[in-house]
Amino acid sequence: MPKAYVFTRYGGPETEALIDVDRPRPGPGQVLVAVRAAGVNPVDWKLRGGYRRPGEAERDFPAYFGNEVAGVVEETGEGVEGFAAGDEVFGRPVLGGWSQYALLSVDLIARKPDAVSFAQAATLPVAAATAYDGLRQLALPPGATVLVTGAGGGVGVAAVQIARAFGLRVAGVASEGKKDLVESLGAVHVPSGPGWTDRARALTPDGIDGIYDLVGGEVLTEAASLRTGGAALVTAAAPPGEAERLGGARVARAYDNAVLEQVADLVARGDLDPLVTRTFPLERAGDALRAVEEGHARGKIVIEVAA
Repeated sequence: MPKAYVFTRYGGPETEALIDVDRPRPGPGQVLVAVRAAGVNPVDWKLRGGYRRPGEAERDFPAYFGNEVAGVVEETGEGVEGFAAGDEVFGRPVLGGWSQYALLSVDLIARKPDAVSFAQAATLPVAAATAYDGLRQLALPPGATVLVTGAGGGVGVAAVQIARAFGLRVAGVASEGKKDLVESLGAVHVPSGPGWTDRARALTPDGIDGIYDLVGGEVLTEAASLRTGGAALVTAAAPPGEAERLGGARVARAYDNAVLEQVADLVARGDLDPLVTRTFPLERAGDALRAVEEGHARGKIVIEVAA
């Protein structure tokens, strides 16, 4: 039987397990994909801990991990056009992607370019697409300066590079240990920690035109203090109400094929490197999650599934 990595109840790592599951059957508008790679994101351990988005129903257990996958189409459901068995694709799974097989809706799937690896493609539906949506929402003109908090994480690494591809100047807030990483992406490094806003002002003498927050909490509040001259502010790490209180907005996710195609094209052109820094087999999915949960991962962590 196919394998899947799941959590059996809300809690910590003790709730996780690699289990046998039935092979899914695609419904109308769905494709069944043999997973080759799956991305790991902070939301995975947050969901295991009981986090639910507003209005989201209680989940059934065992519950799947994983919100982004890449693989090969095995079977298509009723009404599916434009995709066939053997196509290499990536997207957001219906139930979860840390498994040998996953169902994907044709509304949230795109073809994987030949120049993009499965591991790279598996990082795009959440991290890169979130980065892309937020920068489009800021709508800054070429030559403007954007400040990115959390610039050394998975979304931050993508945001810095996509901003550079859009012709923006970038100041990236990250720990001192990620200075070389941030600067290698073409951004001015702003060391995080107490007093970081003063350092940000000093390092951006021409001012800040937009702020993309990926940390939330106190960092978001401090970032808002840098808004001068009507600088735009968006966050992917705080509730809409908190963002609005500070004069900004929550990132409005597009969740469509067009964004997936755009970010894949950026990778194929060499404008975006997802920086897959570590890979783990499905059998070690727990170790992959620990690497992200501990908060020290550089770039993206990916689970690879053997063919």
